[in-house]
Amino acid sequence: MGPWRLGDGATLLDSIRVSLVFTSIAMVIVAAIGTPMALYVARAPNRERLWWQAILLVSVLLPPLALGILLSLAFGPHALGPFLDRFGLKMTNTPLAFIVTQVYVSIGYYVLGAVAALDSVPQALETQGALLGHDRWSVFWRITFPIARLGFAVALSLAWVRALTEFGAVVITAYYPAGMPVALWTSLENFGLPAVMPLLVVFLVTALPLPWLAHVLAQRQLSRA
Repeated sequence: MGPWRLGDGATLLDSIRVSLVFTSIAMVIVAAIGTPMALYVARAPNRERLWWQAILLVSVLLPPLALGILLSLAFGPHALGPFLDRFGLKMTNTPLAFIVTQVYVSIGYYVLGAVAALDSVPQALETQGALLGHDRWSVFWRITFPIARLGFAVALSLAWVRALTEFGAVVITAYYPAGMPVALWTSLENFGLPAVMPLLVVFLVTALPLPWLAHVLAQRQLSRA
């Protein structure tokens, strides 16, 4: 393979910045939208819950290229494209397209993981909190979230890794600005395997610590229980 070497250093640094900044924004959106969605799904009747879970599984089970094609069709000229153009929103090769794609491919992981975390919370405790006069959000922050917080952390870490490492959907909707997965591909094509290795190390360092830490904390909590 030969010694490692840095291809286009400026481009690689820019791809790191793009991935970390935009993925962080995407995770804020995922948590803001996905948390109330998970609460609704977790407390929905069984039949409705199954329907919501089936819908969320679409973004989990479909191949990444298929997800990118679906997004391109949804925001294309024969769907939402003309409407978004009125507001100056371009959904191809823009930061907005990058973030929306990351949210779409990762939110299913977060919501399904958060639902599993909520299932571990004894509903009797939530009922007692409501009987004491707390409203729904007060019960959530005082009772539900403290019990399920590590489950939420694991769900968010999975969503982070899914969004950060996404290539197939992003390469269709947002080839530019290029994140780390696209930069890995272009470096491999243009400079060969030795040029990929430095960015690959950065990729692993940024992707792995969060889910690893969440897993360790969850295992410690289980051991104490």
